[in-house]
Formats: sequence, structure tokens, C-alpha cells
Amino acid sequence: MAALRTAIFMLVFYGATVPWTFVALIGAAIGERPMHAIIRGWVRFHDACVRYILGIVVRIEGEIPQGQYLFAAKHQSMFETLHFLNSLDTPLPILKKELTDIPLWGWLAVRYGGISVDRSRGAATLRAMLRRVRMLLATGRSVVIFPEGTRVIPGEMPPLQPGFAGLYKMFGLPVVPVAVKSGHIWPRHGWVKRPGTVTFRFFDPIPPGLPREDIEARVHRLINDLEIGGE
Repeated sequence: MAALRTAIFMLVFYGATVPWTFVALIGAAIGERPMHAIIRGWVRFHDACVRYILGIVVRIEGEIPQGQYLFAAKHQSMFETLHFLNSLDTPLPILKKELTDIPLWGWLAVRYGGISVDRSRGAATLRAMLRRVRMLLATGRSVVIFPEGTRVIPGEMPPLQPGFAGLYKMFGLPVVPVAVKSGHIWPRHGWVKRPGTVTFRFFDPIPPGLPREDIEARVHRLINDLEIGGE
């Protein structure tokens, strides 16, 4: 049954994404606000497909603060990448370059405010990311980063990548750690999604100005809170 549900989800969601992309391109030609509205509609459509086709529900724990923050989140599946676009106020997501290379969709992602990271370029990637973040922060939007650098399977807790500390030190934004538990029903390997609950646990903002070792230790512990302590 889970395989059948997943197949229907892929047919409905990805089938609708093709025309939705073209509509978003038209919106981008008109202006930023129409494009943002169309993309938010697409993300809400995704969440509805997830809820009513896959049987996946979302549980939010803690308060989502209002204002400009650096949201640092656990990353176990593609689900949270899209869901943050809906649950936060038009955030600036940091994305791997492979996503922004997708024809048309990738251009829209960058036009929306996505910050592409080419992990094969090392320090050059970090410098390019910081330049683009500096430019986009003037809009007042928050940034979403997955500081461990990639999707991981449940139970894995790799060290944070240096890009997070660079953002924290350079721009002086308070950090909101977010623990996410999604990999148990939306696995990294394999295509079948299972019914269940995806949990987002938002913690209180951490002020800027802490030493690198302290902020990395606190964020690493909190984004892995659902791994360490369970639900």
C-alpha cells in the first residue's frame, strides 16, 4: 500500500510541477511578489499531496519566531527543504548546486532567493555563498541552512560544515536550531514513503557573538535533539 501511495503521489505532484513551473516563470516575468505567491501555492500543494495521498502529518513543537534569523536545521529528507518555504516567511534556502542545475526549476530556485552551494569547490564555495547572502539579507528575509551539509539517515550526527560558522560570524544573526525527524518515513535511500508524523522542534533563538566552538556545539546538540532524546 505504501508503494502504491508513493507512486500516486509522484504521478500527481511531479506531474503538476511541470505546468506549475511554467506558471511560476510567467510570475517571475511580472515581478517578485507574483512569483513568490505562485511558489508558495506550489509548496502548499506539495504539503496537501503529502497529507492526503501519503498520509504524512506534520507536528510543530516550540514557537517559530518572527523576524530575521539564521534557521539551522537537521536534514533527513527532501520534505523539510520544501516545508520550510511554507512554514517560514519566504526564507532564503541554502541548496546544493545539483538542485539549482535542474532546467527551469533551478533558475526559479535562484530567482526566488535560493543560495547555491557547489560542495566540490571548497573555500571558493564558502566565499560565493557569503557574498550572495550579504546581498539578499538586505531584503529582511531569514536564511535556512542544513549545517551538517547533506541529508543523513536517522541516527547519523555528522559534524557541522564550516559554512554555518561563517554565516553566524559574518552576519550576526541570532540562530534558531530546528530538530527534524523525517527520515523514518521519508528515507534517503529508496523511493517508498510511509504514513506517519514528521516532527519539527524549534528551539529558542541563540544570540550572535558566541565563540565558534560554543555555537557549533550548541547547534549540533539541539538539531540532533530528536536523535538523542527521541520524541
